[in-house]
Amino acid sequence: MIEVKNLEKKYGKKRALKKVSFNIEKGQIYGFLGPNGAGKSTTMNIITGYLAPTKGTVKIDGYDIVTEANKAKALIGYLPEMPPLYADMKVKEYLMFVAELKNIPKGERSGAVEKVMKETFITDRSGDIIKNLSKGYKQRVGLAQAILGDPPIIILDEPTVGLDPKQIIEIRNLIKKLGKRHTVILSSHILSEVSEVCDKIIIISKGKLVAADTSEGLKELMRNTARLKVTAKSNYKSMYAMLVKIKGVNQISTAKKIKEGYTSLILKVDARNDIREEIFNIFAKAGIPLIELSLEENSLEDVYLKLTEKVKDDDDDEDNEDIDDIEDIDDIEDNKDNEDYNEVNEDNDEDFEDYEYNDEDDEFDEDVEEDYDEGEED
Repeated sequence: MIEVKNLEKKYGKKRALKKVSFNIEKGQIYGFLGPNGAGKSTTMNIITGYLAPTKGTVKIDGYDIVTEANKAKALIGYLPEMPPLYADMKVKEYLMFVAELKNIPKGERSGAVEKVMKETFITDRSGDIIKNLSKGYKQRVGLAQAILGDPPIIILDEPTVGLDPKQIIEIRNLIKKLGKRHTVILSSHILSEVSEVCDKIIIISKGKLVAADTSEGLKELMRNTARLKVTAKSNYKSMYAMLVKIKGVNQISTAKKIKEGYTSLILKVDARNDIREEIFNIFAKAGIPLIELSLEENSLEDVYLKLTEKVKDDDDDEDNEDIDDIEDIDDIEDNKDNEDYNEVNEDNDEDFEDYEYNDEDDEFDEDVEEDYDEGEED
């Protein structure tokens, strides 16, 4: 449905996009994620024809967005980050104007406008002047103009910004409904929203494509690591001394003193080896009561942070052999052996401000002990 190939965009010497390539399949909802300044809005503006690429191509159902712009744009409904509204027009008046711009037959315009107002829950505001609407209602009017005319592709840039919790749920449900008959691309900073609504997720960072998969598929990238929460009626030093000697414990996070006489730790462990029984037996033998021993799954947030943090900002290195060269989503599957792509699987990373056990000197970290003692004084 959408083919993006070797897309680049330069602003002076700054490369905002660096050989970004992916394919969007028909009839699915895609989440487009990335930090601020990652290139998400630039990519969407190029896909929709608002910006011209410096290099690369975008094809919408076979039509080139640059050389066959009118045919390509006719297939897209777009809600940019700032909705394209005429503040002095009334809601229905504005949508009738948009319907005319989209070449909806005159006899069908009123019905099409009533339909999108109902779907976006703005029927009761149809006679209001747009500049008098709240930010949330302006966002809904922007969404209504995007889906007006029933385009096969709908691109939404931060569609729930400014909405209250009830409105967010309504818009999410609408997006799910739209996904049954449209191809939808949803840009959002809300990871839980993307995970709940989208079939597949595309992650971009510093102008590079770093991953594209389902939510569960992305979590599999960290399948070799897990976090284990251990809470006991003991002090930090005693617990640390027992836990660091267990094979499979890679890191121990900052101590959390939950109440007087109790300590809670987060361990980073090898997920392929369940050590909970061993921990239970060690604590039982020491006569230390365990209050909690729970395994925490890696979240989409964990994967997102790991993938985006690992990307280098190398404007001058245009030919490095990394994820720049991935051409589409299927290529990403084939490139999972790529060193850059799989850095997320490394055991010893920087997820926490960790206190690590040194096998050579077998000593307790003095800084850890000092930090913990200060916490007890507080």
